[in-house]
Amino acid sequence: MRRGAKIGIITGVSVAVLAGGGYGAYSLMGGSDSGSSSAKKPRTVVAEPPSAEQATNGAKDFLAAWAAGELDKAAALTDDPAAATTALTAFRDQVKPSALTLAPAGPATPQAFASATGTPAPAKPSASATPSAGATPGAADSPSASASAGPAGVLMGFKARAEFAGTNRVWDYNGFLNVVKMSDNTPAVHWAPTVIHPHLSGNETIATQQVFAPPSTVVDRNGKPLQGASLTPALLSTLQDNAHKLLPPDPNKDQDAGSAVVISDPAGKGAADKLFTIVEPKPGKPFKVTIDNTIQAAAEKAMTDLGGKSGSVAAIEPSTGQVLAFANAPANGQNRAFTGLLAPGSTMKIVTSTALLEAGVNPDTVVACPEKSSNPVAIPNDFPGAFPNNTLQQDFMVSCNTAFINQGLTSLKPETLSNTAKDVFGIGLEWKTGLPNTDGKVPPTPGSKDEQAMNYIGQGKVQMNPLAIASITATVQSGAFKQPILVPGLPQQAAARQIAPDVAGKLRAMMNATATGGTAKDVMAGITDNAGAKTGSAEVAGASTTNSWFTAFRGNIAVAAEVQGGGHGVDAAGPAVASLLKAAGR
Repeated sequence: MRRGAKIGIITGVSVAVLAGGGYGAYSLMGGSDSGSSSAKKPRTVVAEPPSAEQATNGAKDFLAAWAAGELDKAAALTDDPAAATTALTAFRDQVKPSALTLAPAGPATPQAFASATGTPAPAKPSASATPSAGATPGAADSPSASASAGPAGVLMGFKARAEFAGTNRVWDYNGFLNVVKMSDNTPAVHWAPTVIHPHLSGNETIATQQVFAPPSTVVDRNGKPLQGASLTPALLSTLQDNAHKLLPPDPNKDQDAGSAVVISDPAGKGAADKLFTIVEPKPGKPFKVTIDNTIQAAAEKAMTDLGGKSGSVAAIEPSTGQVLAFANAPANGQNRAFTGLLAPGSTMKIVTSTALLEAGVNPDTVVACPEKSSNPVAIPNDFPGAFPNNTLQQDFMVSCNTAFINQGLTSLKPETLSNTAKDVFGIGLEWKTGLPNTDGKVPPTPGSKDEQAMNYIGQGKVQMNPLAIASITATVQSGAFKQPILVPGLPQQAAARQIAPDVAGKLRAMMNATATGGTAKDVMAGITDNAGAKTGSAEVAGASTTNSWFTAFRGNIAVAAEVQGGGHGVDAAGPAVASLLKAAGR
């Protein structure tokens, strides 16, 4: 379909209109006489174009029969009666005009048809549109043009007017049809979907359907006009389209519907093409999203304050899974908060800690923190010294890589980390947030001990984005995974199992200890009541500076951020997260 406006379509039956093929030798058999030993000869399209008189009469007779509702007669005046009957019947039954007037308009030019259909006109027409035997448009100029050359036809125009019951509005449009010559020296309309309407093509349908006015405005969760540079018009348009598809039907919505003649693709591909509004829909209501303008403003400022570095941040309400804010740097680039995939560094230790706690390791269990890990390619910490008497909680507070690697290799099966990420935190469930998003990735079967070791500390083949890490933190805070959503009422997938209350409590205590006395202490100063945090830095091949990660919760908000080349977690991502927590004041 061409030049159509994207609209909301809720109901409306439609029948596929058969597409007309290119010119060929159509065999149209007449009926046989009872008792006759011979049948009429097949009626086929010939290469010679019809005369001007034949073209005029062929168009006039076809349009008269169609307008009179004599669809079988009209179809018989085409070179494909079966396809024409189906299409004309569908137009009558699905568009449902109460009256139809079709007036011949004489010869038409290829340029006029190209303009009506939105297709390029031929640069150098091989013949004029004057309806004479010596000068007619070729098949390539006709409404049924195909890539292959075929018999010549005469392109004719007509004026269509459709009336509808219950309204004084009339639908006027310019139509086109191509008249060819048949082997019995009679004219026939070459059948193509464009005979019905110039925009119709392929397997598209044309029908009167319900339509709705676009939302009057997009508002945040508090009913205020939505603001934020990262909330681009393209993203908001996508969000509205997806919400329309994902939200359950509203039984009261029909009261706001209008009706229109619409061309659409039964497969749902492409935008609907609204040709004519029969009844105007009621004014659209505001489209409410889960974003909080105050927190969104803090998110946008946090990204601006990165000074040109690329990054992103996402905030979630743990009790509901509703996304409170997200922002990207640059604001008009990739929505990396939702679709980025980067190694999350030590923020992944939240998931590793969950698996270890479920395996029987406690926060006060002694888990030594040596200088190097025990896997074949030993991994060091980013601080000097060994701490043989550290507990698991102390290792979490200082982000000891070697402790988590060694204990993970000892206590966990290779697939445990992936299973915990999916079954408890919903990572890999293909979330339907309302916007395109990329699920985090945790390999189910590490290829080696070294890969397994790296996965435990958020390196290796583990990949996340701020939305995923914020959701992990939100799950710890609330004790249950709530799939992130951007529009209230969107369906939310459930994780296979909830995190055990005892385990969730221990994780919150470990994150709180990190916020009050661990690596996140300085960044979280003044916001440690009912709060917790985890720092992270992720090495990237070929980069001299690590990516900065930070995640934290405070009350009923969980936030995560990443800054490419930002250094340690507290250097760049940490201040971004802290600014959102302060803005929320929860």
